[in-house]
Amino acid sequence: MKEEIIIAGFGGQGVLSMGKILAYSGVMQNMEVSWMPSYGPEMRGGTANVTVVLSDQRISSPMLQVFDTAILLNQQSLDKFEPKVKAGGVLLYDSNGITRHPERDDINIYRIDATEEASRLKNSKIMNMIVLGAYLKIKPLVELENVLKGLKKSLPERHHHMLPINEKAVLRGMELVREVSPV
Repeated sequence: MKEEIIIAGFGGQGVLSMGKILAYSGVMQNMEVSWMPSYGPEMRGGTANVTVVLSDQRISSPMLQVFDTAILLNQQSLDKFEPKVKAGGVLLYDSNGITRHPERDDINIYRIDATEEASRLKNSKIMNMIVLGAYLKIKPLVELENVLKGLKKSLPERHHHMLPINEKAVLRGMELVREVSPV
């Protein structure tokens, strides 16, 4: 098993954190893991993406040109990475701010209204956990228990009071994800 993932969006959307939590979760399941962030000089509002590879074999390189899964949180990321999803792969996107929806018919496309749900719950900081929950529903490669451990490891201790709401956000994402077009 090898899963090659790109997570992309604006800085401040929790893109890198989501990738780090997935990577920690894989480590806790004795997987080989690669986590490679990429971001511009801006802290918030600039583009950010992270490549995560989870595998039961050695990973030869974290540098990827195509992906099994793309988790895309803005239009620029959708435009850039939709063509780079392998045929038969998965594209998961947050609908907020999307003006052109995915168009490919050779991949499985899923939609999550994570920004809208985080706003409804009056906590924009959990949007990325809603998206992560959606991904885990689609591809349960790592166990929820390990995701929660990864979340605890990646959150600074001063934010550990947020662990229960983040867990609820992951579970809510699992409920909300919708398949748009199956291959």
